[in-house]
Amino acid sequence: LGRGLGALMTDYEEISLALEHKEGVIELELDKVFANPEQPRKHFDEDKLTDLTESIKEHGVLQPILVTVRDDKYMIIAGERRYRAAKAAGLTVIPALIRELSDEQVMEIALIENVQRDDLSPIEEARAYDMLQSRFGYTQERLAQRMGKSRSAIANNLSLLALPADVQQMVEDLRLPDYVCLRTISLLILLTVCKK
Repeated sequence: LGRGLGALMTDYEEISLALEHKEGVIELELDKVFANPEQPRKHFDEDKLTDLTESIKEHGVLQPILVTVRDDKYMIIAGERRYRAAKAAGLTVIPALIRELSDEQVMEIALIENVQRDDLSPIEEARAYDMLQSRFGYTQERLAQRMGKSRSAIANNLSLLALPADVQQMVEDLRLPDYVCLRTISLLILLTVCKK
């Protein structure tokens, strides 16, 4: 890696185009596919998942999932909601695009895909950034470059991880945007200090 955001986005765009045009797409047996245990997104809206399941029952899976080979099975990089809905719809196969990717590339692509679609809570995003820092030695500057954000946005997001676990859970449960979280957290800290 180390090729910069432009190269990564080119890879991501190439994968997106292949998914869109179904180039190299094959049918995989669902029992050979598994969710990425380090998927940045942890919360899946049950109502939206039910709607997707009903749509898949009616029309099938319209967009392939993106996978990589791990231990003779296929780990999902993008498309876990489609995978879950396909299973719930009773399908036995799912269209997929297979790519050989390193663990670092898998994490980056999964994070970029979720960030671009605004699917992550601020806490999920912060945890993903933290994992890239701890596992792959990313600095805030490198994260900012790779994710197309400012360094201060990355720093602010990472600061959420300094909150007590119960406050982090509240932030996740409310599904607030990060800028609202930061203002709310500042107020909570001020109130806590004032009570003492």
